[in-house]
Amino acid sequence: MKSFTTYIVNMMKKEQLFASQGGNIILAQIENEYGDYYEQAYAPGGKPYAMWAASMAVAQNTGVPWIMCQESDAPDPVINSCNGFYCDGFQPNSPTKPKLWTENWPGWFQTFGESNPHRPPEDVAFAVARFFEKGGSVQNYYVYHGGTNFGRTTGGPFITTSYDYDAPIDEYGLRRFPKWAHLRDLHKSIRLCEHTLLYGNTTFLSLGPKQEADIYSDQSGGCVAFLANIDSANDKVVTFRNRQYDLPAWSVSILPDCRNVVFNTAKVQSQTSMVAMVPESLQASKPERWNIFRERTGIWGKNDFVRNGFVDHINTTKDSTDYLWYTTSFSVDESYSKGSHVVLNIDSKGHGVHAFLNNEFIGSAYGNGSQSSFSVKLPINLRTGKNELALLSMTVGLQNAGFSYEWIGAGFTNVNISGVRNGTINLSSNNWAYKIGLEGEYYSLFKPDQRNNQRWIPQSEPPKNQPLTWYKVNVDVPQGDDPVGIDMQSMGKGLVWLNGNAIGRYWPRTSSIDDRCTPSCDYRGEFNPNKCRTGCGQPTQRWYHIPRSWFHPSGNILVIFEEKGGDPTKITFSRRAVTSVCSFVSEHFPSIDLESWDGSATNEGTSPAKAQLSCPIGKNISSLKFASLGTPSGTCRSYQKGSCHHPNSLSVVEKACLNTNSCTVSLSDESFGKDLCPGVTKTLAIEADCS
Repeated sequence: MKSFTTYIVNMMKKEQLFASQGGNIILAQIENEYGDYYEQAYAPGGKPYAMWAASMAVAQNTGVPWIMCQESDAPDPVINSCNGFYCDGFQPNSPTKPKLWTENWPGWFQTFGESNPHRPPEDVAFAVARFFEKGGSVQNYYVYHGGTNFGRTTGGPFITTSYDYDAPIDEYGLRRFPKWAHLRDLHKSIRLCEHTLLYGNTTFLSLGPKQEADIYSDQSGGCVAFLANIDSANDKVVTFRNRQYDLPAWSVSILPDCRNVVFNTAKVQSQTSMVAMVPESLQASKPERWNIFRERTGIWGKNDFVRNGFVDHINTTKDSTDYLWYTTSFSVDESYSKGSHVVLNIDSKGHGVHAFLNNEFIGSAYGNGSQSSFSVKLPINLRTGKNELALLSMTVGLQNAGFSYEWIGAGFTNVNISGVRNGTINLSSNNWAYKIGLEGEYYSLFKPDQRNNQRWIPQSEPPKNQPLTWYKVNVDVPQGDDPVGIDMQSMGKGLVWLNGNAIGRYWPRTSSIDDRCTPSCDYRGEFNPNKCRTGCGQPTQRWYHIPRSWFHPSGNILVIFEEKGGDPTKITFSRRAVTSVCSFVSEHFPSIDLESWDGSATNEGTSPAKAQLSCPIGKNISSLKFASLGTPSGTCRSYQKGSCHHPNSLSVVEKACLNTNSCTVSLSDESFGKDLCPGVTKTLAIEADCS
């Protein structure tokens, strides 16, 4: 541990990257989330180790502070910090230490076979505003830019190849609206308060049972107020310094001058951008463009070793591959083979299995993100005499957290055959022959220099629904410059490469249908990963990100290893593109310009709110699908007119926006005409296509 830490620190020092050397590194962290769990789990060694790690880190003399997250007993001068969805209630273990939030989770992991979690932008903004309201110093998003677990780098196990995390910038590098823009406006609003937050004193004021104000004032006369409504159900109107303020449920308003609201966490003024995966064909031009290679069932070449009983999968493969063959043979006489309901029973520590009897595929089974281990019963037909059983054990990412997780293995623990007339055939204590990896992996068929390997067999049409099959095909570069994904919905499970670059594991495993998926998401109340899910009954991950830099101008080779069987002719590339934009803005939304506000402006509620729409560069607003000023409801792509509706809403918005890249529509535009609903708070909802 000390050698590793010293090696990394010295690398940084050599490049003069620490702030003490004039570089950009201002904090260094030792260990991660150790204290909350591992100190207890590893007792009596846990706490002494954590204290030793802190001391060892400080001795590195980096010239910048060291931190330990989720380590409430971090010794001075190491700063303990908070990770979580909310950290406003967190306090460091010494008044001399700043309040740090090292991981604010704007989303959550995706797991193969599960629906996908989403954290509403209103809730992320609420959490950040509350943190700084309560004296926070540093807040960091984990993660701000989503990513991709290329190759076999996923953890979990069963974490998807996508590590999008519902982040403000998505896996493909596109800004996620409205989350990205809503947080941008939040950051600008907090920056307006910077001097007073740094140098002022704070006072607390109760505004109601679940409503409160935290006020900061400095010696220069600066005043900042955070007005919070932590009621998760009810909107409130509060009085602060003889003025009334509208506070939606579960929201914070920021007042950089203790008077004017420049931002409310629940009032999302940014547009919503709807992103689609636009399909394109693989576009290979040669008639005989497909090549295939079929894996042999069981041992290919010579076995690696033979053991009586089972070995652990991970300890055997050392994570050099996902795959390990377990093979054995057994003989039965006629009385055994004629059992009426013969069943192969398999118990495994994880993560999956494809089973073959006498070279015939008989079934598959898997664990899941909650439980890696599994048991399966597969109906089989035995033949008189010798029978050959080949089990392909698979991992789907390795355990990456938890007590003694290096000891959490995979592979089989029990295999037997039941339903035969003379009882159960126990195969667990048989001699088993083992083979690590696949033949195609051994010959590196996915590498560009193996494109002419004689093992590839040309095919005018590739075979469909064939297990253990490698496919190779020439593909062209998708048009344009939009980010690219590959649609693997037509396939079963496996691995895919482009020009030798490992895109990753693909597995369009369908999620279950349950009540966690809802048409709309209520941001109010504490978030957890089971809230606000989408995609129930659909593949967890259908598209897989391919960086455009991996494509060549021509001569691109796509290689697929398919485990279960699928239809490779239906694989397509898709461009990730913004296809439509929406806005939903009400009269009472803050309307102060965050760029130009200098603290001298006043806002008495007369400055009109504005709806702003913008298409990506190179695209214009080509059509208006919906526009209503009044009391519309719903969400983007499902807006509905309310009881109050200005009939010329569409024409006003078309005049301002049609055939432009971006536009702004004021809710007080005289073109809307006479107020048809006096006394009613007006909202403008717009949906437009970009092309």
